[in-house]
Amino acid sequence: MVGRLAELPHGTTKKFKLRCQGNTVEGLLIGYEEKIFAYVNRCCHISLSMDWVDNQFFTEDKRHLVCANHGATYEPTTGECIWGPCLGEFLQSVPIKIDEGNILAFCPE
Repeated sequence: MVGRLAELPHGTTKKFKLRCQGNTVEGLLIGYEEKIFAYVNRCCHISLSMDWVDNQFFTEDKRHLVCANHGATYEPTTGECIWGPCLGEFLQSVPIKIDEGNILAFCPE
């Protein structure tokens, strides 16, 4: 379990770690418009974590995710970069399952 539904109202995020094939993968859960999405915390432009301030991923208006390094801006529902140096690329999604309010995450392919 990496989180609970109750922790993620609209415009909130939560980082988590997964152990995948001997490596640690940092992911982020996103609460957006009453749905949960999950991605690897790695910008498409340069393979760095997207948050400078711990767990801060949303733009001020809570409409998009933004990488603090170079301003790449992503759609929360698809992970598509809609502005910046990686336009048209996608964040790597993390498969999740919701079971009785618990959020379970699985290693990305």
